[in-house]
Amino acid sequence: MFLQGYLPSILEGAVLTLKLAGSALAVAIALGLVGALFKSAQSRLLTLLAEVYSTVVRGIPDLVWMFLLFFGAQMLLNDVCGYLGWRSPDIDPFVAGVLTLGFIFGAYMTETFRGAMMAVNKGQMEAGLAYGMSPLRVFFRITLPQMVRFALPSFSNNWLVLVKSTALVSVIGLNDVMYRADAAKSATQQPFDVYIIVGLLFLIVTGLSNLLLAWMERRYSMGTKESGL
Repeated sequence: MFLQGYLPSILEGAVLTLKLAGSALAVAIALGLVGALFKSAQSRLLTLLAEVYSTVVRGIPDLVWMFLLFFGAQMLLNDVCGYLGWRSPDIDPFVAGVLTLGFIFGAYMTETFRGAMMAVNKGQMEAGLAYGMSPLRVFFRITLPQMVRFALPSFSNNWLVLVKSTALVSVIGLNDVMYRADAAKSATQQPFDVYIIVGLLFLIVTGLSNLLLAWMERRYSMGTKESGL
């Protein structure tokens, strides 16, 4: 039997990995939008906070952040619960993985969205404000729809790197595709076969992502080349 019956387990782990990547992407997008808005704000404090966030996070390896945030948060939770006399709960590896990857890639998305916002014609935003629209409405009605096409190339790269970075979450005990692959390797003594399957699964995900993102780029660029925008 191929891989001694471990293939279904690896496929289940791949589904969990996709859920992890999708959830982390949602967190990263939210943090990236907030970070980009902070960097574009008039407040020097908000600009400084966003600058420190994007610089520090991008300057430290993802694996180090994984250990720092997972074990650090658990230690802090233990100390707080111990002080209050409560029983300390264990942090769920899936939640920890989502928040950690979202936190890390939120810094990259911050720069992606900031660059895209700067590419949008400022005159349109000023016109919106002149018509009495609130800054928030101007952002969601004018800036956001136009910045999508400018953000997509860098966004695509960030997403593909995020998908591959999910492999790191197995080090904190998440029962994902890498964790299950390691178990299958140990049981079958077929590391090459196991990791070829894992590599192909990641390749399928990134390949389909490339097709979807390329379609989105074409969709959001319709009419721009002809008009010279």
